[in-house]
Amino acid sequence: MSHDLFETEGASLRIWRKAPSWEGRRTAALGEFACDTPEAGARLLTNAASALAAEGFEAVVGPMNGDTWATHRLVTHSDGRAPFLMEPSNPAHYPEAFEQAGWSVIGRYASAEGPLPESAAADVSPPGFRLESFDLARAEAELEALHRVSLAAFTRGLLYQPLSLDAFMAQYRPVLARLDPDLVVMARDETGTTQGFLFAIPNLADPSPDRAVILKTYASLKPGLGSSLARRFYGRAATKGYRRVIHALMHDYNLSARHSARLGATVFRRYALWGRPL
Repeated sequence: MSHDLFETEGASLRIWRKAPSWEGRRTAALGEFACDTPEAGARLLTNAASALAAEGFEAVVGPMNGDTWATHRLVTHSDGRAPFLMEPSNPAHYPEAFEQAGWSVIGRYASAEGPLPESAAADVSPPGFRLESFDLARAEAELEALHRVSLAAFTRGLLYQPLSLDAFMAQYRPVLARLDPDLVVMARDETGTTQGFLFAIPNLADPSPDRAVILKTYASLKPGLGSSLARRFYGRAATKGYRRVIHALMHDYNLSARHSARLGATVFRRYALWGRPL
């Protein structure tokens, strides 16, 4: 069964057997990883890999709680600041356990912070589209639209696996109470169909009055919509008094990372995801 607890002295993890395939291999995901020392963690990872190989699995990835929609990755470098809202965190020795066990990094990510662009102005929608705030009065329908666009936009992502609507709703419903709907931008075409979105949320984990706003995700099904969504978001954030933005959990090689670098944002945290053929 999935979610099996696997443990040894000083370390524990859970196994998800219905994980997304890594490079076409039959793959299991190891998540909820914890260890007292790198040596204990490496021993557990090695034992888990051996057990899964005996079951016919061809690869393991982790740490990942089933798929990339759930908690995954470890912090590998930090400037020491506190975690932002919805950011993964871990003791500094966890990555060494994966290295000692002979796993290789298969994905690298970063979070960066910078000033809002000075040119952030504009409530102008691109031709053929309306840029609107998330409608809390229609929250279920809006989440369904986010789900549909996400499934289509992220198909080329590392370890992509579709997520059911019910599971997606379960992840996002608890966040609704913390949303500022003006910071979630929906791009709708002339028929009213959502073709893109930008999801941002205040960093409520930071008690300071000048806390940053977190740009968590944006996705588009139409070329050019992403930049329009970003401009609208930056403008709205500026009018609400925000001066800084966190570009959260970006894959090192995607458009978000390049956009963040162009805006002069500074990386303050790095993360990794590991894999191992069996």
